[in-house]
Amino acid sequence: MIRLAIALCVMLALPVNAAECRRDTYQNNGYTICEVDLTRERLELFLKDGNGEVYGHFGNVKAALEQDGLTLGFATNAGMYHEDRRPVGHYVENGVEVQRVIANAGPGNFGLLPNGILCLRESRADVFETTAFLQAKPACRSATQSGPILVIDGALHPRFLIDSTSRYIRNGVGTTQDGTSAVFAISDTAVTFHEFGSLYRDHLGLKNALYFDGNISRMRAPDLDRNGIGFTTLGPIIGVVETAN
Repeated sequence: MIRLAIALCVMLALPVNAAECRRDTYQNNGYTICEVDLTRERLELFLKDGNGEVYGHFGNVKAALEQDGLTLGFATNAGMYHEDRRPVGHYVENGVEVQRVIANAGPGNFGLLPNGILCLRESRADVFETTAFLQAKPACRSATQSGPILVIDGALHPRFLIDSTSRYIRNGVGTTQDGTSAVFAISDTAVTFHEFGSLYRDHLGLKNALYFDGNISRMRAPDLDRNGIGFTTLGPIIGVVETAN
């Protein structure tokens, strides 16, 4: 349980401080939004437990953390995955690469280029467009790739249509320019890509944001009595690790 030991060492030095979650409305669509302060909170990616079994559910991550005196605060699914729950794109968890960067176009939303990568470093998180990530080569402690990118350098994805009829529950993440804040959102009603990207760019004021997934999307927000329980087994999960009360 090396990953949990690392998280324990870090969290013992930090105050107990849950992500700030709220309900919001933009363009007549409801959203749940959780903002994580990376200077005070620890974001972690989770895929498999110490026995190599996919966590799949927020409750399994929470139970594993509690064995080390920690607990899970906010959490959400964090990228697309195959039927066996392997990440479709680049995935690194505490320095261990599970999947390389996938830079080529392909079928489905993931292959609707440009896509992007969420990179976690100490006390910061950044959304990179994939080609920019390959050029910058940031030293990510953990990373997850998904697509399409919602907002890139202040511009919506060029393929988003304002009159699209494709509506789904959607979730994603945006990051501030200084990397100190990661803002996660899930729609409470079905929305288009254009509406979801506009939420990040025009309402939340973020210049870079990444789509995670659609119909399977779930969010755990304890302060809002939202547990994120569902029947679908998830692939990558991202969440805030906290000291247990």
